[in-house]
Amino acid sequence: MTNLFDLKSKIALVTGASRGIGEEIAKLLAEQGAHVIVSSRKIDDCEAVARGIREAGGSAEAFACHVGRIEDIHAIFGHIRERHGRLDILVNNAAANPYFGHILDTDLASFEKTVEVNLRGYFFMSVEGGKLMRENGGGAIVNTASVNALQPGDRQGVYSITKAGVVNMTRAFAKECGPLGIRVNALLPGLTKTRFAGALFADQELYASAIGKIPLQRHAEPREMAGTVLYLVSDASSYTNGECIVVDGGLTI
Repeated sequence: MTNLFDLKSKIALVTGASRGIGEEIAKLLAEQGAHVIVSSRKIDDCEAVARGIREAGGSAEAFACHVGRIEDIHAIFGHIRERHGRLDILVNNAAANPYFGHILDTDLASFEKTVEVNLRGYFFMSVEGGKLMRENGGGAIVNTASVNALQPGDRQGVYSITKAGVVNMTRAFAKECGPLGIRVNALLPGLTKTRFAGALFADQELYASAIGKIPLQRHAEPREMAGTVLYLVSDASSYTNGECIVVDGGLTI
């Protein structure tokens, strides 16, 4: 019997993997046999997740990387090239959303930070990851976007704009990198219980309004996002390229 989700011998890099959706993605890929490089801004948080994976019988290492800093991006890919010589899977999951409020009150610093991480960071992570994959005959890239890419979130203007950019970035890379054997797809999560989405859960009126629009009548747990990523990086999705899969309980129907 062929296991379409088998990731044994694969090298995977997951950003924003110290908690939330990224942590669950890292754990699931490791469960399927991948060696996972757990990355986020703080090395201690990364190492905690990597240690948990190893204690559960998986293979993982930690490497700090702030994707909003070009020098950090170069450092992590230099490490991967030197230690592993290749990269099979890249999950761009790190994100920034420093401002929650009316779009007219968006300050420049919040705007720049959101764009640096969510657009520039994803772009150059994909460029460097794609170069490694090109050298080794292919690979799979998954970008975590958001349903806000399709329907701007209330008081989440610039974040929603960057996530819409991630959707078209995914398609642009898929179109140009497909001939190189590199598949590029995106996950668009709906309302998920993470610390990152804390502002939404803290506002009871906004939370109740959101739940009321979801046919499943509940929010998602981070683990419920990981399965879609596993599909997108595995042989199960070998002909899936440039797709943006919405996982939102039916919110955007």
